[in-house]
Amino acid sequence: MHRVTQYALDVVEGRITVGKYERLSAQRHLDDIERSKVAPYVYRFDEEKADIIIDYAETLELVEGDEKEQLALEPFQAFVLGSLHGWVHKETGYRRFRNSYIQLGRQNGKSLKNGILGTFYGNFDGYNYGQIYCTATKQEQAKIVLKEMIKFIRADPDLDELFKIKEYNSTIECLITNSIIMALGRDSKSIDGFRPLLGIVDEYHAHKTNQMYKQLEGGTGKLKESLISVITTAGFDLNSPCCQLYEYCIKVLEGVIQNETQFVFIAQLDKEDDIWDPANWIKANPLTCKTPEGIRAMEDIARKAKEMGGEELLDFMTKRLNIWVQFSENQYMNMEHWKACKSKRTLEDMRGRICYAGLDLSSGGDLTSLALVFPYVVDGVRKYFVHSHSFIPKNRVVEHMKTDDAPYNIWIREKLLTVTETLGGIKTDYKYIISYLKQIIEEYDLDLQLICYDPHNASAFLYDLEDIGCDTLSIVQSARNLNDATVDFRLEVEAGNVEYDEKNELLTWSVANAKTVSNSFGEIKLDKDLKQKRIDPVDAIIDAWKMAIQEELDVNQYVTDEYLEKLGW
Repeated sequence: MHRVTQYALDVVEGRITVGKYERLSAQRHLDDIERSKVAPYVYRFDEEKADIIIDYAETLELVEGDEKEQLALEPFQAFVLGSLHGWVHKETGYRRFRNSYIQLGRQNGKSLKNGILGTFYGNFDGYNYGQIYCTATKQEQAKIVLKEMIKFIRADPDLDELFKIKEYNSTIECLITNSIIMALGRDSKSIDGFRPLLGIVDEYHAHKTNQMYKQLEGGTGKLKESLISVITTAGFDLNSPCCQLYEYCIKVLEGVIQNETQFVFIAQLDKEDDIWDPANWIKANPLTCKTPEGIRAMEDIARKAKEMGGEELLDFMTKRLNIWVQFSENQYMNMEHWKACKSKRTLEDMRGRICYAGLDLSSGGDLTSLALVFPYVVDGVRKYFVHSHSFIPKNRVVEHMKTDDAPYNIWIREKLLTVTETLGGIKTDYKYIISYLKQIIEEYDLDLQLICYDPHNASAFLYDLEDIGCDTLSIVQSARNLNDATVDFRLEVEAGNVEYDEKNELLTWSVANAKTVSNSFGEIKLDKDLKQKRIDPVDAIIDAWKMAIQEELDVNQYVTDEYLEKLGW
């Protein structure tokens, strides 16, 4: 049996200790082999092509350490490389996988894989004048990836003759194919004609935006085969583009999403695993914990993490056990709980229902946000649906995209954010908010009970609010006044009693930015640690929440399972 398939079978049949998602990757390979035997399935596993890169890898030499040694791939490494190159289209022979997401614990061969891929694609893939990019958040970090390739090249005199290394400008010329390998950071000068045959995204968890990933991916459209390869550990930011890609890849493995061109290999502990049990560590560390010596070294790290706690513990969990763990001082919301509240419901599903509005008004050219909170009851349990929409002046969009490091242009396109063009385009015109609120009240026949607003910057707005024909209430922005609503909203999210439109990434971004500050009595309100970390959408929710939780719902507001089924819920 081929090494790739044998590994998959050993995993599925329990001869190798792995986590849930690595097992799903193995099962996917075996399932696809069965599917490939049927004509409608367009891909097949070509063992000879898989062997080409596996055999190439095992001609390379490792020079780091006391003496050179021939590279011998571990079974999981052969599985990854063989899968990437062995799965091809039945008719064209082109490689199936165009995107790869690999998540491993620290020191488990991520850099080694970069070196194999980069040098192979550069000279031995049969593609002339190819572009290979090693990318990271900064060019200096990207150079680390490049240096892994340089180590392989310089270790072998025969290989060294086939490449021309130019460390002074972070490039390697490939003399057989005239391809070029280049280290590229977000701080690098722009590159014209981006057409990556191979794009390596190193430690994606550290990327604040998906700019580099999308720039690489966007240049592959006209290439018949290419690979964008993400290699990373887990991270601390559950609202990062890497975590979003991680969650997407899990859905691919679980069969929730069908994407035949996305390869996924995630080695991590399972949720129910005891993180202090050395027997579980190999799930995230298939290389470093395969030997008693490696486990003993990990035991020293684990002991220190357990005794010190805090950042040491978080580092152990994310970097050694490869588990995504939220970490931010005074973080308001557990983002795992928040993301569990995502829903396909929209304002259409709230047609004719009671709601409360919250308004967080900007002092000038920042975000202004409107929130609607809909309380209702399902089988005796109080539930809430939250709708959020924001506004920004036209001439401040580009500025905020840069200062906030946030995709305002995408949020505008997805109609989560309205651009206001009057008042010179530098200050939000509140008439846009009135118009939007009137529109959705009429369109969805909403029963708006009250408009709750932050009195700061509201004096010029109060007269316009009268046009809505609804009572208004000023919400004092003190910890004492907001504590109950702030605490209750978080508790209801944790209980799973809150829902929001899954497409509203702007709202999720603001929730992730929110921190808490407290007064001398321990009462809390929301705050942010940086000026650029906007929390206006969630601030608006808290304003509305304060009154929505006081609503006495009558029998007409009760919702039964039967009623929900009629609505298609």
